Amino acid sequence: MTSNWKRILLLALPSIASFATATVTGTINLIILGQLGALVIAIVGVSNIIMYNAFAIFSGLGHTVNYLVAQNYGAQDMKKGIERTYMSLLFAVVFGLIIFGVGLSASDLILRMTGGNAEFINTGSAYLQVRFFAMALGIIVFTFHGFLRGIGATRTSMVLSISANAIMVFLTYGLAFGKFGLPDWGLVGAGWAIVAGEAFNLLGCLFVYFILLHKRYGTRTRPRFDRSEARLILQESGKLGVQEFSMSISMYIFTIFVMQIGTKAVAANEIALNVMSFGFMPAFAFGATATIIVGQEVGDRNPNAARRAGTDTAIMGTLFLLVLGVIEFFFAEPIAKLYAPTEPEVYELAAYLISVSAFLQLFDGLLNFYAGGLRGIGDTTFLLKSSFVLSAFLFVPLAYVLIFLFDMGSLGAWISLYTFITVYGLAVTYRFYRTNWSEVQVKEASHP
Repeated sequence: MTSNWKRILLLALPSIASFATATVTGTINLIILGQLGALVIAIVGVSNIIMYNAFAIFSGLGHTVNYLVAQNYGAQDMKKGIERTYMSLLFAVVFGLIIFGVGLSASDLILRMTGGNAEFINTGSAYLQVRFFAMALGIIVFTFHGFLRGIGATRTSMVLSISANAIMVFLTYGLAFGKFGLPDWGLVGAGWAIVAGEAFNLLGCLFVYFILLHKRYGTRTRPRFDRSEARLILQESGKLGVQEFSMSISMYIFTIFVMQIGTKAVAANEIALNVMSFGFMPAFAFGATATIIVGQEVGDRNPNAARRAGTDTAIMGTLFLLVLGVIEFFFAEPIAKLYAPTEPEVYELAAYLISVSAFLQLFDGLLNFYAGGLRGIGDTTFLLKSSFVLSAFLFVPLAYVLIFLFDMGSLGAWISLYTFITVYGLAVTYRFYRTNWSEVQVKEASHP
């Protein structure tokens, strides 16, 4: 038990640091840009949701590489792991070009679809376009990090992430306000800061993968293109991508609903989501750890050990969330006030939403921990189906009813959000423990 928990911590803590850095970066950037007013906060919030959707569609590649490479690593078959990574990177480049094209041609249209007013669209269009450029790089970066996590190199992933995010914060302040001798580009400058950070991260990934890891794994050896493996990667990444997209498009619709309440409601909603992301942080990190350990144990043909590791990961992750929940509950208003100190209507509403959600995020933990475990065994079909059904037939309809029919405003929006998260979290937990672990095997491509 002790050795298992130590292994979990060694993998999870760097992941927590990586996600924490990303969260802190988002928080600092929002606080910096918050000086420009509620409109800018709202634009950043809506853009974040749009980027979440763009990322979600193609994020399945990184998740697929993560669990397939973890299984190959556990089975000591890294030749296949490298082949799968190469094919995934090829697809990531193609998808990145698609995202770049969408940003170039459709940013204005996408903002119009959110229902924002003319000022919102005119101010935010150029910023959103640059965010699409950053996301094009981010998809490739996420695929590399999926490989690194699959082999357990979470510390390397952490170093790259922290460095990239530090660059983003520095350049956000510099380019948004013309500091450090940099041009004063305002909100658009903050977007280019994210591009620069992603570019640095990508260069770091290229160096680590092709230079540092070549001797051990032969990463510069060009593999043959296997159609069966390519089909497997596309199928698995498609299922995991649709799973993420089902949730992200629901959040997008959720944001459109909140937009009808008013700009200040959107700003408060974004602040609350940003603060609650500190709870999402350990949830994501321990979920990623569950994928790594479960996948590696499955590859090593130890399914019972994989199940035990998934349980231990969930227990440790829950303890982290409890501590964060206490902090968020008792310090909700002082924290929210940091984002919009001159707009009490915004920070008071945000503080209320934070306090309501402080302990409900435990169910978000269950969702991430056990979904991570299910990814580790390749149970992607269940994740796809459950995400789609609960997003389309629970979350969105309930949000509409509570916000508009019952006129509950932001509170109704968040009740619908956490009802969805709670039900989904319980569903994946049930699935994890109802799985017949004696029949779990390494995922293989089917050859015609």
